Amino acid sequence: MECVILTGISAHVIRELKKGIPRTIELNSAHNIISVAGVKPGESIFMTSENCEDLNPGDTGIILELIASSINIKQSVDVAHGMYVIEREQTFARIKAKYIGDSTIKAILECTLITPRRVEVVRPVRFRAK
Repeated sequence: MECVILTGISAHVIRELKKGIPRTIELNSAHNIISVAGVKPGESIFMTSENCEDLNPGDTGIILELIASSINIKQSVDVAHGMYVIEREQTFARIKAKYIGDSTIKAILECTLITPRRVEVVRPVRFRAK
C-alpha cells in the first residue's frame, strides 16, 4: 500500500490517535506540510515518530484516514523600541484524521525536501466483532 508519510510526530500524538477518536493535528515542519498538501479526504497517511533522515524499511507507525485538511499562513508584525519593525510569516497545516491501524514501512519511494514523501507500507488488517 503506497501512501504519504508524516515524520517526526510526537509519541503522545500517536497515542492519542490510537484511541480511535478523530483528532485535529497542527503540522509546522515544511516537509510534512508539503507532503500533506496533495492528500485528499479519504486517502491514507502513514505517521511515524522517526525523523525523516532516519527512515528505514521496518520502521513502524500508524495508518490514518484523512478526514479534512487546510493550509494556513499566520502573519504578525512586531515593533521593537519604536525603531525596528519585524514582519513574520508562518505556514502551518491542520489535518483531521482517524486511526486505521498499525503498520510497517516496506520501502521508501520518495524522500526529498520539496516533494511529498511517499512510502510503501504493509496494509493493515482490521477485524470487527459482530
